[in-house]
Amino acid sequence: MIYAIKGATALTLMASLAQAGGVERSKQSVGILFEQGSLVELSFGAVDASVSGVGVAVTPGASSGDMTDTYYQTGLAYKRDLNESLAFAVIFDQPFGADVSYPTGSGYFAGGATAELDSKAITALLKYKTANNISVFGGLRYQTLMAQASVPFVAGYTGTSSEDGGFGYVVGAAYEKPEIALRVALTYNSAIDHNWSVVETGPVPGTTPLTVSTPQSVNLDVQSGIAKDTLLFGSVRWVNWSDFAISPTGYMAATGASLVAFREDTVTYTLGVGRKFNENWSGAVSLMYEPQVGGHASNLGPKDGATGVTVGLTYKKDKMEITGGLSLVEVGDATTTLTTIAPVTAGNFTGNTAVGAGLRIRYRF
Repeated sequence: MIYAIKGATALTLMASLAQAGGVERSKQSVGILFEQGSLVELSFGAVDASVSGVGVAVTPGASSGDMTDTYYQTGLAYKRDLNESLAFAVIFDQPFGADVSYPTGSGYFAGGATAELDSKAITALLKYKTANNISVFGGLRYQTLMAQASVPFVAGYTGTSSEDGGFGYVVGAAYEKPEIALRVALTYNSAIDHNWSVVETGPVPGTTPLTVSTPQSVNLDVQSGIAKDTLLFGSVRWVNWSDFAISPTGYMAATGASLVAFREDTVTYTLGVGRKFNENWSGAVSLMYEPQVGGHASNLGPKDGATGVTVGLTYKKDKMEITGGLSLVEVGDATTTLTTIAPVTAGNFTGNTAVGAGLRIRYRF
């Protein structure tokens, strides 16, 4: 059951990542490939963030109000051992997303602005394990992406994209030493291109094509037993956010800036420990840290860095395994601006938090 210990945090990690770099909502983990035996799992999560700021240069002293909506995540995965060397998995997740809604009535310049970004992905993976405990794995990912935004402070701008699907790939390698529950895995997720048709209204109306690429990323995951029934685990995740931007033609013409863009790549670190209490119960706690990158953040994503803690508990009985957990995240302080042409600080966002809860049901057969 040493492998199940880490499962007590795997589910609610998405709550921590919900306030990590860019618009990330999933670590795009391939960890299910390394579970023992064949299984199916269903997961649910909810994240309630409280993010607000105060106007500086444009509407000084005016409160933005809480500009984030509670959102929900669903995941489904199936893994099967084909023989002693080959394993196959199919994973459904929602890797990227955003739900922004600035309240009206406070006098804040962005009042009434809204934005949504929705994605869905299906990943098919195959893992081959050699006799010397080295594994290689890879597969294809199909992902859909769509977005819409309303930005009243830019002459009543609105933009709505079509929903587009695109293919990417996953490739990686791992080394395991089962007698001490050691595993080191390196995973690369490719960028995925989406070709949208964007309908814009406002200062420069029209319908134009736009290509948006969700970012490439690299995961390094490490775990090892450090005592009887005790597991130490951690990860480092790099995401190429500096190459991600949503830049509709009309919005760019009116403001000289992208609707959404990020200055720097992000690196997110996690470290945790899991403990098996008895044959039925195990638990874990992990810490997450993402350094700030500095500069102005987007008005549709006013955050920079994050620090979080996740606690989880797993109950296992026969072939059934149920995991629940909670995450508390301190959202990094950020400043925003109206345009990159004259980047004057428009809003100051400090002291914000997010709470996430998750439930995962896993059945082995």
